Amino acid sequence: MNNTVLRPGKDLPLSQLKPISPPTVADHVFTELHTSILSLALPPQSKISETEVAKTMGVSRQPVREAFKRLAKLGFLVIRPQSSTTVSLISEEAVMRARFIRIALEIQTCRTACAEMNTSDVAALKSLLEQQRLAVAANDPIAFHTLDDQFHREICMRSGLDYVWDLIHESKGHMDRIRMLSLTSSSQRIALEEHIVLVNAIEAKDADAASAAINAHLSRIVVLIEQMKTENHDWFTEESL
Repeated sequence: MNNTVLRPGKDLPLSQLKPISPPTVADHVFTELHTSILSLALPPQSKISETEVAKTMGVSRQPVREAFKRLAKLGFLVIRPQSSTTVSLISEEAVMRARFIRIALEIQTCRTACAEMNTSDVAALKSLLEQQRLAVAANDPIAFHTLDDQFHREICMRSGLDYVWDLIHESKGHMDRIRMLSLTSSSQRIALEEHIVLVNAIEAKDADAASAAINAHLSRIVVLIEQMKTENHDWFTEESL
């Protein structure tokens, strides 16, 4: 039995610290499949198998099996033993849950940003806006999506709330498939305009305006999901995941 008593102000005995584990093969497989699902490279109802994924990625089936289980737990795969594994349909309920979480977290983050961000921080956001303009001009939805994520992450990080982005990142996957599906040239321009309004509010240190801007920005997915359901109705389900 370890009878070490930790006292305030004392260092934690190094023998009790555990080394940080490097990413495993299963982590790598998970990340690759997760990215492919969210980007719609693997669209809803796509059939995938452990054997094919293992062969393609040059790994054994065990890490693939672990990755499949993690993706199924998050609601992105439907595993039917002795049958097939398919990419899940897009659940409207899951998207709305993710939206609620993002709005709750990002409203408070933007209010904090108004109090904490300095001119250098705002300049960094404006630099990202300029990169987004270039992506819109090139009609590059993949680049715009990446920059969009970086923009929201940067607000969290520069507000001293990096852990909030971790929470957002965990929950936003179901929204991401809608975003990728809807990233037309027009929708990219609208998102950029909304980002500009938000940065202007943060620069003016107007917390109420920033809150309203982020709420409007994230709420637009309600309209987008109805449009996408009309155009791709076979990819959606009203059931919970």
